[in-house]
Amino acid sequence: MQVETNATLVSLNTLALESRASYLVTAATPQDILDAVALAKTNGLPLVLLGGGSNVVLASDLEAVVVHIVSRGIEILREDSESAVIRVAAGENWHRLVQWCLGQNYFGLENLALIPGTVGAAPIQNIGAYGVEIASFVDAVHTLNLDTGETRVLSGAACEFGYRDSVFKGALRDSVAITAVDLRLNKQPVVIVNYPSLAQYFEDAGMQATPQAVFDAVVAIRSKRLPDPGVIPNAGSFFKNPVEGQAGVAYLRTRFSGLPAFTQADGRVKLSAAWMIEDCGWKGAEQDGMGVDTNHALVLVNRGGNSGRALLKLAGDIQDAVAQRFGFRLEIEPRVLGSSDG
Repeated sequence: MQVETNATLVSLNTLALESRASYLVTAATPQDILDAVALAKTNGLPLVLLGGGSNVVLASDLEAVVVHIVSRGIEILREDSESAVIRVAAGENWHRLVQWCLGQNYFGLENLALIPGTVGAAPIQNIGAYGVEIASFVDAVHTLNLDTGETRVLSGAACEFGYRDSVFKGALRDSVAITAVDLRLNKQPVVIVNYPSLAQYFEDAGMQATPQAVFDAVVAIRSKRLPDPGVIPNAGSFFKNPVEGQAGVAYLRTRFSGLPAFTQADGRVKLSAAWMIEDCGWKGAEQDGMGVDTNHALVLVNRGGNSGRALLKLAGDIQDAVAQRFGFRLEIEPRVLGSSDG
C-alpha cells in the first residue's frame, strides 16, 4: 500500500475543501484496506474510507488514517438473453461504468449518468436520479469487516435500501468497507422517462427515447442544471428532498401553492428542497467564500473560501431559514468528516 503522512485531501474531495490527514493510504486491494486498519490501530487513530470524495464535507483536518479506495476491474459473471450480472470493483468511476454498460448493450443505468463518485459509494447512498435508483439493479454487495477482516456478501434485499439510504448508513456504518458491487442489468432496452424534466426533454425534442438517447438527455440536463465540480467545486445536491405525510403537505400547499410535491409509493409526499431554498431567497447567495449555485438552489459551491466550517455555517443558515418558513429542517445529504467547532 502507498502511505503519506500529513497529506492534503484538497484534490480528493469535489468541494476542494482544505484538509489534511494524519495518514493517507491509497488502497487498490482488500489487503491494502486491512493494512490500513492495522496502521490505524497501531497509532490509535480512527479509520476513514474515501472514494471519489463527491459526497463528503471535510470540516477540518482529520486526525485519522484516511483510505482512498482506487480498486479497478469489471467482470461479467453471467448473462442470458434477458439480463447480465457484472461485478464492479469499488474504486471504479460511476459515470464511466454507465458508459461502459451502454457500450456493452447492458441497459438500465442510463438515468444515473454523470453522477459523480465511485461504484463502492453508490449503494451507501442508494444513488438515484430521474426516476431511477441503483437499488433496482444491485444483485449483491461485497464487504470487508474492518474489525475482523471477514468478507461478507449482502444481497440487494439485505442492503435495506431506502430514499438516499441503506444499511451502510445504519447498522453497518463505519464497520465495513465495500470492495465490489454486483449489478443485474437488462439485455433488452427498457427506458424510464416519466420524470418531469426528462419527459419534457423528449417532448420538446420530438424524438424516440432509446437507452442512448436517455443517456444523452440526462447528461445534457445535468450539465445545464448542475455545475461541473472540476470547474466550480461542489458536492451535488447538498440537502435531501424532505418526504412528509399527506396531511402536512396539504396544509403547506394551502400556504405555498407553487411548492412541487410528488406522491411516493408508500403514500407519503416528496417535496422540493430546491424550491423551498429559493423561496427563502438563498439562490445565488454568497457567504464567506461559499455560495448557493445560481442555477440550482440545492447545490452549495466553494467560491474560493475552502473552509468546511464556512460551508457548514452557510448550510445551517439555510436550514434555519427553511425551518422558520416551512416548519421542518432540511437534512444535509453529504457526510460531514472532522470537527465543525470553532
